[in-house]
Amino acid sequence: MATLNFIGGEKGGVGKSVAARVLAQYFIDKGQPFTGFDTDRSHTSFARFYADYASPVVVDSYEGLDKVASVFEEMPVSGVRASVIVDLAAQTAAPLSRWIRDSDLLALLASMGITVNFWHMADAGQDSVDLLDRLVNTFGPGPNYFVVKNEGRGSDFSQLEQSPALKKALALGGRVVTLGQLHEASMRKIDRRNASFWSAIHTTTGPDALGMLERQRVKTWLRNTYATFDALPLN
Repeated sequence: MATLNFIGGEKGGVGKSVAARVLAQYFIDKGQPFTGFDTDRSHTSFARFYADYASPVVVDSYEGLDKVASVFEEMPVSGVRASVIVDLAAQTAAPLSRWIRDSDLLALLASMGITVNFWHMADAGQDSVDLLDRLVNTFGPGPNYFVVKNEGRGSDFSQLEQSPALKKALALGGRVVTLGQLHEASMRKIDRRNASFWSAIHTTTGPDALGMLERQRVKTWLRNTYATFDALPLN
């Protein structure tokens, strides 16, 4: 099964790029082919960390966004379709929804047997709740909604958990996903090296190389995250 994964949340600083990166590493480690797209013009961190798999795309251009969907036409001889990960920049909901609506994209992909997953990265604030409500109201039934409580951006998610927006998403088959916090100092080292998570746990020398226990914590974090992803319709 091929999937189209929009990693969003609309706000800046809610962990969209980290989620895109760990999903990319999950696909790599599972041997699942994928193509990545990075819509953030300011830092393109997804494309930097996974340069062999992801490339920049302009989200406010239909021509740019069409490249995302065109991946599904490029089926190899084996018949195995690549999934797609789109790391959405902040404030991209409006052009994205116009493109999806004008292209009747959800119906087209459904007819091709492709599952669309909206990942809503949430911090502990009310803005994330309001933006989830907007997302569900915009697209309604059909796609999957993964509401991600990012513990790297907060610890008290009671506003989200008690919200009508979450109940609405769950009524449409949505799922709540918890992304645990990776040790902050280790994440800073990984970011400074522009390293994939694979590189981070296999590199033992050089500037900003992780120490033995730091590498072990990253491995544990990946293992726990993968266990969460295994329960989602991703492959």
